[in-house]
Amino acid sequence: MLTLVYAFNFIDRQLLAILQESIKADLSLSDSQLGLLTGFAFAIFYVTAGIPIARWADHANRRNIVAGSLFIWSFMTALSGMVQNYTQLVLARIGVGIGEAGGSPPSHSMISDIFPPNRRATALGFYSTGVSFGILFGFLFGGWLNEYFGWRTAFLVVGIPGVFLSGLIMLTLREPTRGLIEQKTVTAESVPLKKVIQTLWESRTFRHLSLAASLNAFSGYSTASWTASFMIRSHEMSTGELGTWLAIIIGLCGAIGVFFGGMAADWLSPRDKRWYMWLPAISGFIAVPFMVAVYLADTPYVALSMMLIPGLLHQVYLGNTLATTHNLVGLKMRATSSAILFFILNIIGLGCGPFLVGVLSDQLSASHGADSLRLAMLYLLPAVMFWSACHFYFASKHLRKDLEAAPA
Repeated sequence: MLTLVYAFNFIDRQLLAILQESIKADLSLSDSQLGLLTGFAFAIFYVTAGIPIARWADHANRRNIVAGSLFIWSFMTALSGMVQNYTQLVLARIGVGIGEAGGSPPSHSMISDIFPPNRRATALGFYSTGVSFGILFGFLFGGWLNEYFGWRTAFLVVGIPGVFLSGLIMLTLREPTRGLIEQKTVTAESVPLKKVIQTLWESRTFRHLSLAASLNAFSGYSTASWTASFMIRSHEMSTGELGTWLAIIIGLCGAIGVFFGGMAADWLSPRDKRWYMWLPAISGFIAVPFMVAVYLADTPYVALSMMLIPGLLHQVYLGNTLATTHNLVGLKMRATSSAILFFILNIIGLGCGPFLVGVLSDQLSASHGADSLRLAMLYLLPAVMFWSACHFYFASKHLRKDLEAAPA
């Protein structure tokens, strides 16, 4: 059920990417405005609301928080189909961001109460497939709905079912006992935020891990936000066909990568805990040359074929990163630690990634025309992905020592 909620989270978030060329034409927007809309305007409210909601979730009923958040972001997504100008659309997306801030940290905390440390990456990897399935259905439904009915209808059709799902969550999902899997009694008092931040900051693993995840997200969110526009401008594809391709490449391949990435790390970890960081490092290094090939390809189908490997490997880090973060902190720090990780990840990844690609594209447009977006992505994204992989490797060097020092 939580994975289904997470899928709705990313359907509503990702829908804008496949619709943005139609929105750009209808509302007369620039690439910088689109990048702000898909990135910073959403991210700043998403991360700002995330930490106080996570603090609440560390001592309140997490099921109710998830259900209420789902209602808010789904309602605001449907409302996005009724806007008349850019300002109204920005406000609607801010509402989506505030709602979505209450989805993941409480869900992460609930999952870690059910699964032990040696199965946690697999469980959180399964949950994280919601990202990829959300992207899959966002591209698939958004592409065809836009082609036949327009972008406004797409927002309405995708947003309304989440409102009903929020009621189903309230009626069917049970709140797990906090500390269940460790068989520990948890007091009602919450851990001070300063203590959580101090615990994470003292972990050199977390410092490298959070930067690595943020840089990976910079590349991943930029890819998810701009690939449709890149393919439409440089290769003149229709949204229906393109949405189907991207649903398979970023959605289905991403789900396979994130789930089996977590499962492989759990399987390898009894031999060496550093596999939790080694796997995303290896995945990042392998993805880089294929990312370069995507933006240098002359034909659309060669470009799409080259996307398969990065699509498979881009999300491998997610389950491993979340599980490692939870293993570095105490029981009553989990939701807050997730929110802090997501704060860093989304400020750098979601806030800066799509926006900076849009700004660079605008700067290159005078000299390169329709290919400005292709070049902006080529110059930025492979280099950032390589940088991310380096920091996952650096994190692995401190992991065993930091796990031994983790609080109970």
